[in-house]
Amino acid sequence: MDEALSAWFRENGRDLPWRRTRDPYAVLVSELMLQQTQVERVIPRWLAWLERWPTVSALAAASPADAIREWQGLGYNRRALALHRTACMVAEHGWPADLTELPGVGRYTADAVRNFAFGDEVLPEDVNVRRVQERTGHWFRPEHAAALMDLGATVCLARVPRCGVCPLAAGCPSRGRRYEPLRKQSPFEGSFRQRRAAVLRLVAEAPQRLDELDGEVVGALSRDGLVRVEAGVVALPG
Repeated sequence: MDEALSAWFRENGRDLPWRRTRDPYAVLVSELMLQQTQVERVIPRWLAWLERWPTVSALAAASPADAIREWQGLGYNRRALALHRTACMVAEHGWPADLTELPGVGRYTADAVRNFAFGDEVLPEDVNVRRVQERTGHWFRPEHAAALMDLGATVCLARVPRCGVCPLAAGCPSRGRRYEPLRKQSPFEGSFRQRRAAVLRLVAEAPQRLDELDGEVVGALSRDGLVRVEAGVVALPG
């Protein structure tokens, strides 16, 4: 199966800009942006971020407020704060041996940076990688990480896999199966997430009076470190 997957990837692999670098900072930015955000939306934002802050030191020298503003529109804004805190830590102390010590970096993200940036023999298992391995019953080597991600994202789909065009179909015990839909995230429209996004967008444009904002949302944003409240004024962290 490894050979079939490699051949498919050479012809069909996605040309993603973060796959052209071994810079751990650039790889980490892509991985954090890709959490909960579609690839097509991430590409231009990743390029813009790296143009503005091309190195860990450049981001560390910026303010948390600048990072939050640049992140607007990607959602889950705590990722921006985590990335800024990580940049500050790495700029001062270097990359730790255990990347999960960095803010916002869990097991998968740590393994992705280790594989794609440092070349470590570890397979980062996101939902696509796990799906392909579980359905085929085959455990692939770490060098196939990107191929597994692309196959899971474009062919071995969650509900209705495209088995007819899958390079692994001949030996796959799950060929032809269909799957129950996964539980979908609640609608954004009218949600607390939407209220958070709206308030944070206003504060990112300029400090706002507390009594003119949604107090419940401001409290949540403050607890997350995304805003500070002083003398009745809500602003981004300095």
